[in-house]
Amino acid sequence: MSIDRSLKTAGNLARHRNVLTRAERIVKLKDLERWDEGKSPFGLPKVANRNLKVGKKSKKKEEEAAGNEKKK
Repeated sequence: MSIDRSLKTAGNLARHRNVLTRAERIVKLKDLERWDEGKSPFGLPKVANRNLKVGKKSKKKEEEAAGNEKKK
C-alpha cells in the first residue's frame, strides 16, 4: 500500500516555488547585498527565484571524453 502524499517527509515535498515568503526574500536580498538592517520588511523589491536544471551528458560525449583521457 502506498503512503499518502500528506504524510511524506519534508525533503520529498520540496520543489521549486516562484513565490517566496517575506523571510526568504529578505535572505536572498542579504545574499545580494541589497538589504540593510533597520529597513522596513514591507514593500520589498522583487527577487528572481530561478531554478536551473543541469542536464546530463550524452553517452557519445562521455565516451569521447573517456577516450581523450586514455590518449593522454
